[in-house]
Amino acid sequence: MSRYWTNLADLYKEGLLTETAELTEVAKAFQIKISPTIQKQLEKVTANEREALIRQFIPSPLEANILPTELDDPIGDRRFTPTPGVVHRYKDRALLKITQLCEVYCRFCFRKEMIGQKGATLSESELKAAIAYFQAHTELWEVILTGGDPLILSARRLQIALEALCTIPHIRNIRIHSRIPIISPEKITPELLTLLENCIDQGKAITLVIHANHASEFSNEATIILKKLRKAGVLLLSQSVLLKSINDSIPALTALMRTFIINGIKPYYLHQMDLARGTSHFVVEEARAIELVETLRQEISGICIPRLIVEIPEGEGKRALA
Repeated sequence: MSRYWTNLADLYKEGLLTETAELTEVAKAFQIKISPTIQKQLEKVTANEREALIRQFIPSPLEANILPTELDDPIGDRRFTPTPGVVHRYKDRALLKITQLCEVYCRFCFRKEMIGQKGATLSESELKAAIAYFQAHTELWEVILTGGDPLILSARRLQIALEALCTIPHIRNIRIHSRIPIISPEKITPELLTLLENCIDQGKAITLVIHANHASEFSNEATIILKKLRKAGVLLLSQSVLLKSINDSIPALTALMRTFIINGIKPYYLHQMDLARGTSHFVVEEARAIELVETLRQEISGICIPRLIVEIPEGEGKRALA
């Protein structure tokens, strides 16, 4: 099993979906991509775990339900984009959206209409302009590589960006947001590990924020790669999205947060759903989300507790809920 599933025909063939007119419309609006690692996990896990994976990665007719309150840019990136690829919303940190490609296309993604074939990897000139922006803004302490998924790029492509960031004295932490160590661990190559180690040797901190939403996503291969990242000196944090009928229960959240800790990942953010189009079926009510985290805080070790946050629409930033 070595090819990606990228269209409805692949999913019909695997018996994961039954053809409907709604699904055809969903596939026209929102892209499909499921990595070979996730395909293998679907075969290995229990029926309940399999359902949690299917709901995250397999399109649903429910995505055709677009509410008036749902937005194509729910967190307002465009308002804070001074140059292509840069989002500077907070004083001491800025995003570098180096690519719009991903290894999987999550059905709840807040950038689901900007990724893949609808987006692009920064050109050489755009990357130089972004680096120049970071150099000029001495208030920046941290640059966050995101997208898309920055670790989808080859070590050679990443090297250009990371080496440039390492020359900027006021940038002390380079943060990378990625799903790849979990959903395509084979892409964490020895060359990439060496590149990250070299950045650390130059006095920069490298923080990798790993996105996972259910304990069933963790394969044996992912566990091995996470250990190699820790040995390289990379600080591992987590981010997850609270998703209805996937992880909105104490057992599911407990298993996920404990799996993070066991793999050397400190639970960091648990996100309320952003108002992306076609995602209302994933939304957990705010009061219930707060209750879940408060109960979690009472029942399991404090080192396992993430911070529950919500992004205020139209770019107003994060707000802590619990």
